[in-house]
Amino acid sequence: MLDLRGLTPAPVTPFLPNGEVDYAAIQRLGSWLGSVEGVKGLVVLGHAGEGTFLTQQEQCDVIKAFVKSVDNKIPIIAGITGEGTEVAALEAKRAVEAGAQAGLLYPSHGWLRFGYQPGAPQDRYRRVYEVSKLPLILFQYPDNTKATYNLQTMLDIAALPGVFAMKNGVRNMRRWDTEIPVIREQRPELQILTCHDEYLLHTSFDIDGFLVGYGNIAPELLVELINAGKAKDYAKARAVHDRLLPVTKAVYHRGSHMEGTVALKHALVARGILNDATVRSPLLPLPEGAEEEIHAAVSAAALSKVGQAGPTAKKEGAPLPTAMVAQQNGNGVNGLSNGHTNGVAVSA
Repeated sequence: MLDLRGLTPAPVTPFLPNGEVDYAAIQRLGSWLGSVEGVKGLVVLGHAGEGTFLTQQEQCDVIKAFVKSVDNKIPIIAGITGEGTEVAALEAKRAVEAGAQAGLLYPSHGWLRFGYQPGAPQDRYRRVYEVSKLPLILFQYPDNTKATYNLQTMLDIAALPGVFAMKNGVRNMRRWDTEIPVIREQRPELQILTCHDEYLLHTSFDIDGFLVGYGNIAPELLVELINAGKAKDYAKARAVHDRLLPVTKAVYHRGSHMEGTVALKHALVARGILNDATVRSPLLPLPEGAEEEIHAAVSAAALSKVGQAGPTAKKEGAPLPTAMVAQQNGNGVNGLSNGHTNGVAVSA
């Protein structure tokens, strides 16, 4: 099974201003993230990746583009979001054919409103793996939804063939503090990954790694935070947390967690990876002033510009920019990118 004991970013899907997928930007983003020491894989087509806003063909093409961008250095993991179990199983098969090495299996979204029948989540994981043979990550949803799994359901899923890790975003620290030790004890082989972008300090001491959208924009510092947590070095972890706090507030302390995807794209423009922050409906632009706030937060956290966003391409990957190569060699490039858009693109 894959080893995700470290940082696993969940990258955004870049778009051109006309709404088409920006494959050149995928090449820049994936190449950069894959070059950061401590990054163990990329989870594409998740919430941050606007995966459910893409056509089936686009989903496959995005997987292929990210596979190409990392040059087989790290695995690409696909978000599997189909509502019905058989639909999700077929989606997982397509992900395998496109080059994904694992899948992050989402709950059936009807459960968010109505809840699930006992045994249904276990059946979903069992069937998707049976059909696709795609290794799976258990996805624990927030406690304030009806799609959150109770402790026994998580233990049952973790014992199923093909399930090797858990992305836990319960966002209830009482449950986190009481359930994680039980899962550790009863399922010691399960890799536990926090996805609490806005609560990383609290959850960094009990985990094997992070699986977070935040990894798009600050992978270097998040690797430091993971290492400090594993070393039980609270002072170091707190220092990294405090340095990132302006970014955390600008990206994740917003009215809706969905706005975090838009904010991530603005931060990636500030870091020189994206040309613009275009998103697809139903996401919308952020309020006036948010762009400047996010750029200022990136600057305040001393997150240097690492790329030189440039020409776009439909399907051909762009080469790694010279400025990005310089950053990998330890020579940061300062400054902010200009002229990006904040438009809302409708799927073509």
